[in-house]
Order: sequence, then structure tokens, then C-alpha cells
Amino acid sequence: MASLAGKTLFISGGSRGIGKAIALRAANDGANIVIAAKTAEPHPKLPGTIYTAAKEIEAAGGKALPVLCDIRFEDQVVSAMEQAVAQFGGIDILINNASAVNVTPTLETPMKRVDLMFSVNVRGTFLCSQAALPHLLKAKNPHILMLSPPLDMRPKWFADKLPYTISKYGMSMCVLGLAEEFKGKVGVNALWPRSAIATDALKMIPQVDLTKTRKPEILSDCAHWILTQDARTCSGNFFIDDELLAKAGVTDLLQYSEVPGTTRFDADFFIDEVPELPRARVSA
Repeated sequence: MASLAGKTLFISGGSRGIGKAIALRAANDGANIVIAAKTAEPHPKLPGTIYTAAKEIEAAGGKALPVLCDIRFEDQVVSAMEQAVAQFGGIDILINNASAVNVTPTLETPMKRVDLMFSVNVRGTFLCSQAALPHLLKAKNPHILMLSPPLDMRPKWFADKLPYTISKYGMSMCVLGLAEEFKGKVGVNALWPRSAIATDALKMIPQVDLTKTRKPEILSDCAHWILTQDARTCSGNFFIDDELLAKAGVTDLLQYSEVPGTTRFDADFFIDEVPELPRARVSA
């Protein structure tokens, strides 16, 4: 498999969860990672800061630059990009991972939560992409990757979580537009999990059955495959993790079960169902 050695990745919201998993996978290759997130002090309930993530990245073999950055603010994003270029000489890859989540019904959703989702998910994704593009266009094989779902206009995805769906689909619409606008120059793709992913944030929700989730590493392996493809031809795709892994020749999905041996998984948002996996064969 191709390597990300020497590549510089700018990851929004990468202090924990899926963003950090993508960072660590790239660090294994010897990549440079810019962790742009707003967690400088330990969260009372969630582990990890930009500084602890940077230490893990360096321990995994990469180089890290922790940058305190709230992607809602243009000056902070521009400054973070400038720091990345000053430290590593350029930016090869942008991972739009930061996202705000609120899945309450319409009458139970405060406008401050709506504003947060729109300013982080839609505006923040566009802002980071816009700020990174002048640097990406100078890179050899530049990519933008959104952690956003395939566009599916069935009403069931909008009912009960309308603002969240609009904001996540806004990220996906950025994929459509940017992929076409920068066709042949920058690879722009989306990646989404078929099953629920066992992030630290998800583990905080009491009603979540962690026995039916997968590890974040399923997405970091997928991201690695996407980011090592030719950006001129691999663009405009809405990848689902297990379909992509099959395309990449990975057949053992049981390795990603949060609880070893699990074959049934809960579907993530915007996904109908997850096919049950065959159980591992035991040698006699």
C-alpha cells in the first residue's frame, strides 16, 4: 500500500475520536499532522486535548503540530493554516472532521444548537476548504476528505433531526461542488461509516449498545486508502467504509468490532442497515 510519509495533514477536530484515529494511521507512515481543535484543557467527561493527541502522534512515528483553533472563526482558521505551512512547508491533505451533533426533533431544538451545527458543519467545512486550497493547489497529490454522508433525499432522514441532517448534507454538498470545481487538481471525497462507531463521545450516551459498534480504525484505514489514491482521478466519491474496504481487498471486517466476535451492528445515521457478518471459523 502507498505511504503518507512526509505528507502534511491538516485535521479539524482531531484531538479525539475518528479524527485522531486518522491522524495516528498517517503517523504510522511518518506523516506530519496538524491537530486543529479547540480542546486545550482536559474536558470533564471526554479524554484528550490537542497536546495529548500530539504526543500520541509523535509516539506513533509522525510529527505533530497542535494548534488551538475554533473553525467557526475565519481568523483562527487562516492563522492555523499559516502555522502549518510555516512548520511543515505546505499542506497536502485537509480532513474536514470537526462536527457538531444534535439530533433532537424540531420543537425541541434550541436555535443556539442550530446555529452551532450550521457554523461548524457547513460554514466551518467551507471555510477550512477555502483557506487550505491555495496551499493544496501547490501540493503533488492534494486531497480534501469530508466525514459526511452520501446525499439521500428520502424524508425519513430529515424527520426528527432536521437541522443536523441539513448541516451534514451541507458538508456533502461541499464535496459535490469542490470536486467539480477543482476536477483534475484536487481530490475531494466523502467518507461515512455504515455502522455506529465507538468514539469516546458515543460511549458517554447511556442507551448506546457498544457491543453493536465498530472501532474508529475502520475509518482510519479507509481514509488512508483514499488519501493515497491519485487525486486527479479519485474525486467526487461518497465512500461507505465497508464497501471501500472490499474494493481495497480487505475481507476481515471482524477485526474492527469494538467487542471481539460481534457480527451484528447498529446502523449509523443515514444508513438503512448493516448486513450481519459471518462468524469467524474456528480451526479444529
